[in-house]
Amino acid sequence: MKNLSKNGHCHLLLTTCRGLLNVLSFVAMEFNMKAGPLMLDLQGTELDLGEAELLRHPMVGGVIFFARNFVGREQIADLSAAIKAIRPELLIAVDQEGGRVQRFRDGYSKFPPMAKLGRWLQESPEQGADLLRDAGWLLAAEVIASGVDFSFAPVLDVDDCRCEVIADRAFAADAELATEAARLFIAGMHEAGMAATGKHFPGHGGVVADSHHETPRDERSLAELYRHDLIPFKTLAAELDAIMPAHIVFPQVDSHCVGFSSHWLQEVLRKQLGFNGVIFSDDLSMRGADVAGGYPQKAEAALNAGCDMVLVCNNPAGAIEVLSYLEDSNPAPSARLATMKARKSWAWREFEDSERRESTIARFAALT
Repeated sequence: MKNLSKNGHCHLLLTTCRGLLNVLSFVAMEFNMKAGPLMLDLQGTELDLGEAELLRHPMVGGVIFFARNFVGREQIADLSAAIKAIRPELLIAVDQEGGRVQRFRDGYSKFPPMAKLGRWLQESPEQGADLLRDAGWLLAAEVIASGVDFSFAPVLDVDDCRCEVIADRAFAADAELATEAARLFIAGMHEAGMAATGKHFPGHGGVVADSHHETPRDERSLAELYRHDLIPFKTLAAELDAIMPAHIVFPQVDSHCVGFSSHWLQEVLRKQLGFNGVIFSDDLSMRGADVAGGYPQKAEAALNAGCDMVLVCNNPAGAIEVLSYLEDSNPAPSARLATMKARKSWAWREFEDSERRESTIARFAALT
């Protein structure tokens, strides 16, 4: 454990959480060991006392790792184990997509951007299909071997190079090609025992603005989106375990940002597309989410719209505000969240020197 004096925020967290836990012990019984609706992050490579107590709060349901939480395989596995020792039902996630979005690097396979895998599928369909399945399998196996339940992947945005924050994170600019590439990648993830999360519904690739810094507006109609950006989400709805909506406003469809819109999440995603899995909000700390107000208002809007879990990252004070809102509103836990747990266990020795892993890495190198 780290000394609390090294982290100024910890005293506030510890004091606040003690009070919350004292008055909310009955909530823990009501939740009956189910994951709560808040996923938050950690400040360093070890749990400090304040964070450990925070994770005991019944409204907390998960932890997301960033690069700052990672030193190496053994360390990240130990951190995962420490989290699960506190509450086994907590979900542990990471953004491990490949390319420029890869939080775990040293000792892990170097994945190319998904756009390169999409191009190979287009140029060499049989070999490309094999590599996409193997890539999904390998990414999932390495993440699960680290004690992490799932990665927020794959990206289903259909990118035409308009949006720099997506760009080569997308499999392709062609909707049908992107859909087939994602289907193969998901099959590999499922083979390894990992749930797949498609993002960013209904598609972030058609806007220039970056929702980390502002709220993009896309003026296309729902009919236009169905002909292009929505194709991967519609086609793969039954194969996806979770979906993450974008912080984008489509004024021709609804005045609310997608992640705060019951029309988008209930009418379009649930009813029209027939999606029955988990809905995660994108990070409520992103500027694109600020259209809904402060942290309590953003959490309320996302949960009321249909999200099963909300993410608050890089803002411990914001996470505390959301917890305070949740203790007052006391939402029922979502049974869907349990489906995001890793479905298999992996040890590095089981696949580290396997022919499949070595072959996949060699083909990655050929692509670069």
